[in-house]
Amino acid sequence: MKRKIILIDEDKCNGCGLCTGGCPEGALEMVDGKARLTKEFYCDGLGACIGTCPQGAITIEEREAPPYDETAVIANIAKQGKEEIEKHLHHLKEHGEVLYYKEAAEWLEKNGIEYEKETPASEIACNCPGMKMMDYVGDEPESKEDTGRQSAQLRQWPVQLHLVSPAAPYFKNADLLIAADCAPFAYPNFHGDFLKGKALVIFCPKLDDSHDAYIEKLAEIFRHNNIRSITIARMEVPCCYGINMIVEEALKKAKKKVPINDILIGIGGILKG
Repeated sequence: MKRKIILIDEDKCNGCGLCTGGCPEGALEMVDGKARLTKEFYCDGLGACIGTCPQGAITIEEREAPPYDETAVIANIAKQGKEEIEKHLHHLKEHGEVLYYKEAAEWLEKNGIEYEKETPASEIACNCPGMKMMDYVGDEPESKEDTGRQSAQLRQWPVQLHLVSPAAPYFKNADLLIAADCAPFAYPNFHGDFLKGKALVIFCPKLDDSHDAYIEKLAEIFRHNNIRSITIARMEVPCCYGINMIVEEALKKAKKKVPINDILIGIGGILKG
């Protein structure tokens, strides 16, 4: 699969070894006087080791790599003691990695290993305000008294597919709207006609070179939630058809069958059937 993973510049690496201590997951080792990524499936691609390198030799790239294995990672970290367990769990919480945190917690509990239960996994979110998970389901939109203005129907945050968590509560038993980035701007009644009562994710298959990542993220959403229906709101331009292919591949990967309603919007804001 294509995913984010660390890259070590061997020319910059001076062999100090500080990064290996900054990687409790055990993905890095010193080999022939240089830091090496020896266990790719231990690397979560979040870059905790970057700040430990005084030479700036570590960066993050996106490439084909084996899937990250949280179960193997937490089993390895557990051998290092409680302090390393807490450090790893805190690392996952800081980056909003809800599913990895949940997987680690379940493994620890299954194996009778104690850990500090600070935050329920479903409430974990990144410290970045733009990525803070917010669920407005059940809240009534503000009333508009004869102003002719539409009521806002957005019931969650964030909405970008890159940023949403597959374990977010607003995906549970949801009708899901998957929209092209441009759709809400092109279609004036987007909130009332399409968004009302639905969870939302948006992305652009043309500008974002992340189709594999999109397929994997949607597949995770489909796997972990009982999605009742999918509405695709896309533009009439050919590149937007990529959304349909991404959704179909994600459903296939998740081994799910969900009814799909495909809505085509013209660039002039008129429905195309």
